Amino acid sequence: MNRRAVAVALALAASAGSASAATISNEEAEKAAILKVIADMEAAWNRGDFEGYMAGFQNPGVVFVSKGRFQDGWQGTLDHYVRDYGGAPEKRGRLHFFDIKVEMLAPDAAQLISRYQLDRPQAPQDGINTRLMRKVNGRWVIALNHVSSKEP
Repeated sequence: MNRRAVAVALALAASAGSASAATISNEEAEKAAILKVIADMEAAWNRGDFEGYMAGFQNPGVVFVSKGRFQDGWQGTLDHYVRDYGGAPEKRGRLHFFDIKVEMLAPDAAQLISRYQLDRPQAPQDGINTRLMRKVNGRWVIALNHVSSKEP
């Protein structure tokens, strides 16, 4: 290989290395943005702000599956939360998401799997969330949410 070819090869390798580092850095930034959505949702639930909780879901197009059935879109899901968990703090309980794993599928799509626990005096719950996250208008939202819960 002549000197010029070696120089071009080294420049391309260095460029590829920078691109890879930039891609990893960008991917980590996107994952951090997704984790912030989940943390904000948890905080909203725990203060009794169901609309704040629902801000993490695509509105109106979220597909929400729970207890073997589809909820009726964004508004139907909000109505369900207000009806079944609204009122006194002990009815709402304290929500916590943990063991969160995010896998980037594309620049505007990610898969999130996490465990959750809802502590409350009556009917505590724990289970797993499987979520398709989409970046819509520059903001990460849950486009598809599947909850598998068990009640002790």
